[in-house]
Amino acid sequence: MLSLSIASPGTAVSFLRGSASASSKSSSFHGVRIQHQVSARVPAATIASSRKPLVVMMSKREAQLKEIRAKTTEELNEEVIDLKGELFMLRLQKSARNEFKSSDFRRMKKMVARILTVRREREIEEGIGKRLSRKLDRKWKKSIVVRPPPSLKKLQEEEAAEEAAEAAKSA
Repeated sequence: MLSLSIASPGTAVSFLRGSASASSKSSSFHGVRIQHQVSARVPAATIASSRKPLVVMMSKREAQLKEIRAKTTEELNEEVIDLKGELFMLRLQKSARNEFKSSDFRRMKKMVARILTVRREREIEEGIGKRLSRKLDRKWKKSIVVRPPPSLKKLQEEEAAEEAAEAAKSA
């Protein structure tokens, strides 16, 4: 029988190979044996220096959720309307084959989902059931007054400023 051992500070691995007969068609490899060896204690100073720092930074998503939770429900509703308008503008840009950031689709959709999740959490705290929540949501959607998204307003203001500048030059 052939035996091969590989030793590391914490474990020993042995590969065993038995004697195979000439008539046997099966593999002669019979497995791996892992044996843990207890080593001398390592000083705590060396372990502490090899670990990562215990301070963990807050993720971007958690920071966004913190900001969202700080807003009132009415502000959240207004932000959902604005984000959905922005998504509409992105779809128009895409269909017109204008330049746009494709990552904005995913970012805005996720932001809308986070806002709606926080809104639903508040409804649950108030004791509003699923059925009533859907009813209120339908009523809210019907009450939305269509308005241009902030990016379109900004674009219109910039165009108006350019026209005013041109008119001032020509006069």
